[in-house]
This record gives sequence, structure tokens and C-alpha cells, in this order.
Amino acid sequence: MSTQVENTAIAQTEQIIGQLLHTWDAQNKRVTGFFAKYADEDYMEEVAPGRSRAIYLLGHLMSTNDGLLPLFGLGERLYPQLETLFSRNPDRTFDDIPSMAELRSYWENVNNTLTAHFSKMTAQDWLSRHMSVSEEDFAKEPSRNKLNVLVSRTVHAGYHMGQLIFLKKKENA
Repeated sequence: MSTQVENTAIAQTEQIIGQLLHTWDAQNKRVTGFFAKYADEDYMEEVAPGRSRAIYLLGHLMSTNDGLLPLFGLGERLYPQLETLFSRNPDRTFDDIPSMAELRSYWENVNNTLTAHFSKMTAQDWLSRHMSVSEEDFAKEPSRNKLNVLVSRTVHAGYHMGQLIFLKKKENA
């Protein structure tokens, strides 16, 4: 492959990664905006009858993003004590829940930390394996990379934003 073709491929790969990072960031800003919209007590409501409360969904999204740090080999979780609450158990299976102010602060800190790490990652870093896949399995399935996880986490946040819209509609009814 010629140097010009290689340089074009690298530039295109970096552009695609940049677009995916922009989408991840935009989705996080949507979540942030939603959780700044109403009074704290409104987030104690279920998004739909028999479904999770909005406050739980913020904790769940925060814990999911926090889990990207060890998954990508970027360090330990910032809030490991919240993994059991929000990533391993459904809503209302525990008595103590952090306040909305605490969860907003955790959400902001986790995402700022991730953004700082992500800004230093190269295309090669993004296309490398994440820590939950062995080198042998990654060799067989190179799509099990960090970029693929970022895409799935962005979609995951969008899914929960879709649930949260029901809270908004309920508030406006």
C-alpha cells in the first residue's frame, strides 16, 4: 500500500473515531440536560408504571460510564461503591441511594475523566482490545475493541434517554 493511501486511510479512521466521540459526548450532554431540567424530587418518580425511577437511571448510566475506566485499561472506577447499586441490581433493591446532587456530580466527574483520557487515545488505541476480552479471543474477533464498546455505550445511553422521555411526558400531562 502506498504512503498516500495509508495516510488517507489513517485520516479517514481518525475522522470516523472523532465522529463517534462527538456522538458519545452529545448523548452525555443530553443526559446532563435532562437531569438539570426538573426539581430533584421529580426524578424520584418512575419513568413508567412498574419501571425504574429516573434517579436510578442516572445512577445506572453513571456507573456504566464509570466502568469504562477499567474496561479500557485507563484506571479503576472512580465510584466503585456504586457498581453494586446501579450495575448489578435493579431499582428499589437497596435502601440508601445517593442524592440527585451527588449523582450529578459523579456523572460530571466520570465523564470529564473519560473525556480527558479519550482525547489522548489514538486510532490504534481505539481499535485495540478491551480488558474483558483475551488476546486469543481478540485475535479471532478484532471487532471486540474499545471503539465498539463506546458505540454500544452510546446506544445504551440513548435507550435510557428514550425511557426518560416518558417522565417528561408525564410531567407535562
